[in-house]
Amino acid sequence: MKTHPVFARFYRLLERAVSGVERPYRQETAGGARGRVLEVGAGTGANLEHYPPGTWIVALEPDPHMIRELRKRAAGRPVRVVSGSAQSLPFRDGAFDTVVASLVLCSVPDPDGAVRELRRVLAPGGTVRFYEHVRSEDLGLARRQDRWERTWGWFSGGCHPNRDTLATLRAGGFDVTSRGWNMPRGWIAAPHVVGEARPQ
Repeated sequence: MKTHPVFARFYRLLERAVSGVERPYRQETAGGARGRVLEVGAGTGANLEHYPPGTWIVALEPDPHMIRELRKRAAGRPVRVVSGSAQSLPFRDGAFDTVVASLVLCSVPDPDGAVRELRRVLAPGGTVRFYEHVRSEDLGLARRQDRWERTWGWFSGGCHPNRDTLATLRAGGFDVTSRGWNMPRGWIAAPHVVGEARPQ
């Protein structure tokens, strides 16, 4: 797996800089989790403080540079940190009541495979709660996302700003409800969406 040591160091600083904007959406996403929770691409652990009491959390992260910070933030919480990839989850079928994905489906190498895995590990009645950015419906911005995809990914840990993640979830057998909002004008990773996906 390709790691991103420079981005991992930068990400914690970026997270602090945008925490005021992101905090309510992370709180909505993680705060609605229940039961046995898997967070895929947990990064440096920005969601951990938002999980409600009574949840048991597995925080999955593939990048060892991110995991170091994640372990620090997980200390003293009901969290098990696991090294692994969303497209090959090391868990049995139906192991989790909730799967949380925050700004991660844009960067997994195989999004269709990752969505299949998310569905596989969900227990009956389980949900995927997500906070992601997606391909813009504005044709001008979408073209810029296509044009700058490789350069953006190089600077941002493999992120693809032009992924239609909602369509990928639906194609993977989920019913999706979401709401979106735009980021400041000129921001290429936009719009952002928060929502829930339930297996059909």
